[in-house]
Amino acid sequence: MVNYPKLYCRSEDDTPDMAFQKQLLVIICSFLVLCGVIWWLMWYLIFGWTIPTVAAGLFGIMVFVMIIVSHRARNHMLLVHAAFFGTFVVPIICQWSFANMHDSGMIIAWSFLTPLGILIFSSIRPAIIYMLLFIACILITALDPPLIGSQRLVVNDGLIKLFYSMDLVTSFSVTFSTCAWFVHTIKLEKQISESLLLNILPNDVAVELKKFGKVEPVSHENATVLFTDFKGFTEISETITAKELVAEINHCFGAFDEIATRHNIEKIKTIGDSYMAVGGNFSGKECTPWHVVSAGLEMQDYIKKRKLERDKEGAFSFEMRVGVHSGPVVSGVVGVKKFQFDIWGDTVNIASRMQSASEPGETNISGRTYELLKDKFDFEFRGSLPVKGKGDMPMYFVRQRKSESGITRGLHATV
Repeated sequence: MVNYPKLYCRSEDDTPDMAFQKQLLVIICSFLVLCGVIWWLMWYLIFGWTIPTVAAGLFGIMVFVMIIVSHRARNHMLLVHAAFFGTFVVPIICQWSFANMHDSGMIIAWSFLTPLGILIFSSIRPAIIYMLLFIACILITALDPPLIGSQRLVVNDGLIKLFYSMDLVTSFSVTFSTCAWFVHTIKLEKQISESLLLNILPNDVAVELKKFGKVEPVSHENATVLFTDFKGFTEISETITAKELVAEINHCFGAFDEIATRHNIEKIKTIGDSYMAVGGNFSGKECTPWHVVSAGLEMQDYIKKRKLERDKEGAFSFEMRVGVHSGPVVSGVVGVKKFQFDIWGDTVNIASRMQSASEPGETNISGRTYELLKDKFDFEFRGSLPVKGKGDMPMYFVRQRKSESGITRGLHATV
């Protein structure tokens, strides 16, 4: 979350968007105050105390006062409506003091900032009303402009050019800046949405979902599923606060996410204190059983190092079991309002059983995964152990890689 300075009507309940909107409002209104002062000084030096001079001066004072009043009242909408109403009315008063667009340099163009500002800070309905009023004033000025004051202000060609330069360049620059801000905000929000979607779904699944509104189930013949689980989690959770528990789980799972990403493993979900991931042909990533088991070893070593650190501090710590099994799975997206990417199949069930049959600090794999990796790691054969619903199945503890790089190289990048 972005931490904005506690300025102008800032409330602890404000969302980041609302906080940014209030900051932007002060910037724009401060600019309007400056414009009011400049216009007042210019009108005074050219025409003396005339209607445009008074209107510009009062406008600058009014906006400045409303910044203070709305801040004290903790209601920024007071400033929105007061400032933009003045922005609409004052240019029209000045315009009709000249009686025609040409002599004023089209100062009425400034009034367009009102429907634009109301659209940003309020809602579309009042913005449409102001837009219709703006169009009506433009037509009135073009067809039969009324005259405010006893006589219209007369200017020479040099002043007309100056007015045109100031009015058109400044008002259009503000309009362009606002539109540019909108475009930037929309693109930024889209990037955030894309990032959040990719945190939930694999890339190819996200693309298919956006394109067709649904995702067809996909079979994966050579997947490798990994499960982790913390030992004694229930007992530990009864001795500490929920905040401490969640913070430590989040810390550990954050490290697991980094390890999984580095090995091109697809994180599926967390279930309480259990972490589930899968390797295989997901989103075109190269992820073999070697990557999954290597990741499992790195996760175990991370938890062991974390336990040593926490024990020195006298804080609670976790021990973890890891289980891995290879085989076919089916992947897909379930849900209508809250999408959930998931995998199903007997392989998932057996991987979960491998985790349950593991021991703290160990990575337990099935015989099928062993056959795929027997030349790449050192193993400890545990024998054939009972698996619920499957009878006895051969299991192996993974000790270390047979390559010289070892597991520690990946560990240093993780810790």
